Amino acid sequence: MLDTIDKELLKAVADLESIPKGAYNIRKNGKLLAREVTANIDIVTNEENNGIEIHIKPGTVNESVHIPVILSQADLYDVVYNKFVIGEGSDVVIVAGCGIHCGTDKPEGHAGVHEFFVGKNARVRYVEKHYATGPGTGKRTLSPTTRVFLEEGAVAEMELTQLGGVDQAMRVNEATLGPGSSLIISEKVMTDGDQKAESKNIIVLDGTDSSAELISRSVIKGNSRQNFYATLEARAKCYGHLECDAIVMDNGTNETVPALKSLHPEAELTHEAAIGKIANDQLLKLMSMGMTYDEAVNKIIQGFLK
Repeated sequence: MLDTIDKELLKAVADLESIPKGAYNIRKNGKLLAREVTANIDIVTNEENNGIEIHIKPGTVNESVHIPVILSQADLYDVVYNKFVIGEGSDVVIVAGCGIHCGTDKPEGHAGVHEFFVGKNARVRYVEKHYATGPGTGKRTLSPTTRVFLEEGAVAEMELTQLGGVDQAMRVNEATLGPGSSLIISEKVMTDGDQKAESKNIIVLDGTDSSAELISRSVIKGNSRQNFYATLEARAKCYGHLECDAIVMDNGTNETVPALKSLHPEAELTHEAAIGKIANDQLLKLMSMGMTYDEAVNKIIQGFLK
């Protein structure tokens, strides 16, 4: 069922050596490759036949669902619309991501629109990795859109990673938080060559005592460019924090624009932003321990993105 390229991509984006245990939906070149459900996690094709719906029963704990997408077909731009309904009191892990293998001069790309409806007092950890490889010269494009709706007391933790091979990426994250809910987003992006990546984030803290934290780490190498835009909008007594750090190397460029909107007198919003180079004293210290220049640079980058 899985060839060598499939296995390589699944390993990169979902840490899978083979077909996973539990619930899963694997999509390859725009079509369903494999699917499995459990007693508590159901996966069905949506009515429009352009994506899936995942329904997690209330009270489901210690279960996970894998939904990776892999692409290796030239001149294919795959678009899917996925909906996640996470029942009250659940505590689950969802592992997504897209891997592209380009072997020709034709473009390949994927756009995924994911909507999360997280029930009262439920918790979800969402892990999404993007990766592209292959000897081809075709443009590799990834454009994920994630919309999150948190009910009272719900918690969502999102780990979003793109560390190699993607020529153009446009990410959109949107979230609306109910009373006492919490959202944590950790985004890590590395670009090189002439690659471009843009991240747009709009988080609305609509409920009393809700909280949101968005942490972005960017490494911009070669002639690549990254843009990061984030808005926290507070409509109630709440807490929100933005943290955006970028390392720029070679001829890379970066634009970071954090915005805070307070529409309630008891809202507390903060932000930190920094763009800079790798410090010479860090390089010298590592090189004095026997590392080469390139080894020292890679060590610092790995620590920064960890």
